[in-house]
Amino acid sequence: MRILIALAAALMVTGATTAQAAAPAALAAPNISVANVQAHLNQFQSIASANGGNRAHGRPGYLASINWVKSKLDAAGFTTRVQSFTYGGATGYNLIADYPGGDANNVVMLGGHLDSVTAGPGINDNGTGSASILEVALQMKATNFQPTKHVRFGWWGAEELGLRGSTAYVNSLSTTEKSRIKAYLNFDMTGSPNPGYFVYNGADGQPTGSVALQQRLQAGFTSIGVQTELTNVGGRSDHAAFARANIPTGGTFTGAEQTKTSAQAAKWGGTAGQAFDRCYHRSCDTTSNINATALDRNADVIAYALWNTAA
Repeated sequence: MRILIALAAALMVTGATTAQAAAPAALAAPNISVANVQAHLNQFQSIASANGGNRAHGRPGYLASINWVKSKLDAAGFTTRVQSFTYGGATGYNLIADYPGGDANNVVMLGGHLDSVTAGPGINDNGTGSASILEVALQMKATNFQPTKHVRFGWWGAEELGLRGSTAYVNSLSTTEKSRIKAYLNFDMTGSPNPGYFVYNGADGQPTGSVALQQRLQAGFTSIGVQTELTNVGGRSDHAAFARANIPTGGTFTGAEQTKTSAQAAKWGGTAGQAFDRCYHRSCDTTSNINATALDRNADVIAYALWNTAA
């Protein structure tokens, strides 16, 4: 998650019961294996360790990450393509993966940024979101999920430098192509070590349809007994590029450099008075910087949201 826009003024605390709609006839999504997600994180860590300690834009660790994720999706039968763009004198890359079938005029898209900052390997920010949507994608194939809508995934480059990759992707789409994307769900930092359970506020100036996505994500957390709060993420992550194109957006977030309050610690556990992620944008954002329970819960909610949005 990029550091350029302060979130402190953007955090809106709202109880889980507020505006939390029950999902009608919720589809049974698979239980996503947190061990599998952690295995993907281990791979990102290994890639960073072999490439100067990071997976940043323009660095070899980033391209190696793209190539590895692509290989997993290719093997699972996805149609993949790598989109290149230039920023800061370096070539960046997005990975786009389409699941076979579904209505091409009614696209549900999930995404997260794959790049880290130069200071560290970026395992929570945003290996967690990237690994979680990868495992959800692989489980579509493993469970033979056949949604009526077309499903597409995106792994974005240079988010940490100002949402460069997702913006390049959205800007490359024609007006007709943009209109076909009916929902974009963003997952950026889903395993913070002192976690909160935040859902993007769909009423915070987001396109029409975003509140329905917010409520679906809230219902996913409710289904596993987890209270949530709404957060106004604003322009801080890749959903913003889609919102500017009037595409409904939603997402989840476990917190970054902000301090967990006593009320939040009472609700979620963890330590009040400390950051949600003390290693945010630091070299210590490694595989040791992950809360496995938060990672597991968010992965399951991602699957819940996808199965119930794309069916």
